[in-house]
Amino acid sequence: MEKLPENVIIFDGVCNLCNSSIDFILRHDRKSVFSFTANQHPTGKEILTHFGLPVAEVGTIFYLEKGKLYKKSTAVLRLARHLHFPYNLSFAFLIVPRFIRDAVYGLIAKNRYNWFGKRETCRLPSEEEAARFI
Repeated sequence: MEKLPENVIIFDGVCNLCNSSIDFILRHDRKSVFSFTANQHPTGKEILTHFGLPVAEVGTIFYLEKGKLYKKSTAVLRLARHLHFPYNLSFAFLIVPRFIRDAVYGLIAKNRYNWFGKRETCRLPSEEEAARFI
């Protein structure tokens, strides 16, 4: 696997909720900590394969932080700590047991297309965002 940035968010590129979340992160990542790739993109697939995960697993967000891959609620909370105040405070929810956090996450993930919709194609970054997408 090629050298990747330290903080990569791997998301479902056709999910409206996921894309809205990426837009939110882009607005609140003042230090440009994150890079992004869709799990449908060759780089996203390569990362998932490297960590022994099924390439077709589009039901969750992944966060690659300094060579370690996190998923579901842990990914969301770990990346939140890099956002500015007050969003970084949500990192404290890591104290909630993972099985509880992931149950709530799973409910939302399971229904995300029904509740928020789905795109026909993956999100394309704007010219200003392009350097942050791999």
